[in-house]
Amino acid sequence: MEKVEQLDSSVTSNSMTDHNSKSLTSFEADRSFTEFCDENSRLVEDIRESPSPTSPYGKNVALVQPNNHRRSDEPTELSFEKFPENHEEKLKRIKIENALDDSATTQDEWRKFAKSEYGLINDDLRRKVWPLLVGVDPTQVDPAPSLEQLNSHPEYNQVVLDVNRSLKRFPPGIPYEQRVALQDQLTVLILRVIIKYPHLKYYQGYHDVAITFLLVVGEEVAYHVMEILSTNHLVECMQETMEPTQRRLMFIYPLVRKESASLCDFLERSTVGTLFALPWYLTWFGHSLNSYRSVVRLYDYFLASEFLLPIYVTSAIVLYRQSEIFQEDCDMASLHCLLSQLPEDLPFEYLLKNAEELYRKYPPKMIEKDVENMIAKEKQQRLKEERDRERRKAAYNKGVAKPGHNSLIGRLFPNLPLTRRSVFVTTAFSILVGFCAYYYRAHLIPLSAAVR
Repeated sequence: MEKVEQLDSSVTSNSMTDHNSKSLTSFEADRSFTEFCDENSRLVEDIRESPSPTSPYGKNVALVQPNNHRRSDEPTELSFEKFPENHEEKLKRIKIENALDDSATTQDEWRKFAKSEYGLINDDLRRKVWPLLVGVDPTQVDPAPSLEQLNSHPEYNQVVLDVNRSLKRFPPGIPYEQRVALQDQLTVLILRVIIKYPHLKYYQGYHDVAITFLLVVGEEVAYHVMEILSTNHLVECMQETMEPTQRRLMFIYPLVRKESASLCDFLERSTVGTLFALPWYLTWFGHSLNSYRSVVRLYDYFLASEFLLPIYVTSAIVLYRQSEIFQEDCDMASLHCLLSQLPEDLPFEYLLKNAEELYRKYPPKMIEKDVENMIAKEKQQRLKEERDRERRKAAYNKGVAKPGHNSLIGRLFPNLPLTRRSVFVTTAFSILVGFCAYYYRAHLIPLSAAVR
């Protein structure tokens, strides 16, 4: 046992040393992480024959030892690298593996795994659990059609353009042929959904959600997952207009105000609005994060949660960054630039807990009332501004017409209707007559005198 413990510590130490000494490519990181996991699996197999009868983890016993390298509430460097599991992650992975072996595991239990700290740990487990979270049976899926069968759809060209711009969402260093194949699969996946549900409209950013599921669960299962999400979680984003989405983004300010009125007042004075959060909501942060690890962790959470949780996470991020916000100038440009860029050290486990607490304290029905009040106030403000514009316009027209009646034109032609256009024309005519008189006096009269 002592030898095994030393080996486990050695593998962890070597992996951390590699991480500190050089920047690994995606495939090098994958290989390093795979070797670590394979070694750990071999150690597990060695002791499965005689597991401890007092172990709470059943047959999936692993040699897990505490380490102090990283905790979930600490910020981690965003990259495509994968990190060795820490002590708590190993324990949770074992529990999830045991739950997968137990056919009696309920969907509520899967939700607890997905929402609690560290989420579903790795993509091997996500590949099995994500379909269960949304009620998809991986053994009962429809085969995908070919791209040629779908290229006549009106949205085809737009989908292809967006998919071709999604290069950063693929693992770096992926072979060209594999990338092209995945892009074709992504295009087919998206078109299948919008063809089956013609009342749902494709939006830019939808492909960022679809590619995440494509990379984790594969083309056919990803289609059925996206089919379900498009008809519930994302349905408001897929309407004819963006009005439902804009209304949801309005939840941010009431949530922020309930926790920090001074921060909300500062943001409102800047008129920064909520546009900075639009890609976060539309793509479940998939478009805005450079860390695949963070993206899939958030997807664990959102799949297992109510559909408005991305809004609550957004509000939690804004509240978390309030010290940065107060350091900026109170103007739209500065704050939009700051807020639209997500920092690379956001502690997502901490933020997810905060979002959960916000949801508990301020449920959507409560916030909806605040939003309705905001909309009513904005409508009154627009009406007031419109009335003010009309008064200014009337005063301006009155001011232009009134002096005209005291002018020479007004006295000579008292019944002439004076408008801004007529005043302009008569003024221009007067200038022209004056110029002609000046030219006649300066040039023609002296010339006549010389001829005489």
